[in-house]
Amino acid sequence: MYDVVIIGAGPIGLACGIEAEKKKLAYLIVDKGTLVNSLFNYPLNMTFFSTSDKLEIGNVPFISHNAKPTRSEALEYYRRVTSSWKLKVKLYEEITTIQRQEAFFEVKTSKSNYMAKNIIISTGFYDRPFLLNVPGEALPKVKHYYSEPHPYYGMEIVVVGAANSAVDVALETYRKGAKKVTMIIREKTIGENVKYWVRPDIINRIEEGSIQAFFQAEITKITPTHVHFKDKKGSYKISNDFVLAMTGYEPNFELLENLGVHFEKDEFKTPKYNPHSMESNVEGVYLAGVVCGGYKTNKWFIENSREHAPIAINHITSKR
Repeated sequence: MYDVVIIGAGPIGLACGIEAEKKKLAYLIVDKGTLVNSLFNYPLNMTFFSTSDKLEIGNVPFISHNAKPTRSEALEYYRRVTSSWKLKVKLYEEITTIQRQEAFFEVKTSKSNYMAKNIIISTGFYDRPFLLNVPGEALPKVKHYYSEPHPYYGMEIVVVGAANSAVDVALETYRKGAKKVTMIIREKTIGENVKYWVRPDIINRIEEGSIQAFFQAEITKITPTHVHFKDKKGSYKISNDFVLAMTGYEPNFELLENLGVHFEKDEFKTPKYNPHSMESNVEGVYLAGVVCGGYKTNKWFIENSREHAPIAINHITSKR
């Protein structure tokens, strides 16, 4: 019987494990993928918004060679944190069901069964991309994840979106030899939340014509050789080799719903929880990290949700 099972081995899930270690709780961290799986899926050359000190957990120093740490540095750091604290982590073990018994939760995974008095959901959001829901989206040429520019050398690329990931993809594929880069953007302009040192770059490339952009536009159909889309001026058809749909991602709402967690009546489907305990409306079910923001995935980051870990674990400890 565990005091708490933590679902998600991202930075905040690891932070919860560290706090559980400090309180000498019986705990387990379970993740369906690798350690910090969301960060692992980031582009290979990605640079963080935050400085390294704001990504630190467990009083383990994060030393970066740059003002802004890179993906590879972050992966190395969180591996070191996990080893330093000897965290109890089960990886590549997907949750299949969680059932509430009278005094505990029965957690069934793809590999084992566990019993826990409390559950912390810290699943992030990067595993579930928003789909375009258009004919042809299932074609192999359509990608919802991007790692590096090399496969797109000499190719005609369509990038969907105008947030950080889409802008990074458009600039990098353009500079690494893509034959043509076209952006299909639903909004009126490049997102205001795009990294401040990148936004002028993409605007200049669009204005000079190096990267073509269609604003207030949406894809209507994808074929093996073309992309069909429309904007306020009309409908278009352009030749195309790859569609990189950087349309964002969503939390695992199904897991929350199956546990009986309620949601606010807002446009973001924000789950209900007590910010003073991180406990949801379901006794014994806690939330931590970006999952607390629902669809508003830019509300919580590592630096401002690290505090969720001690709040949740302190409340769990107080009930013992």
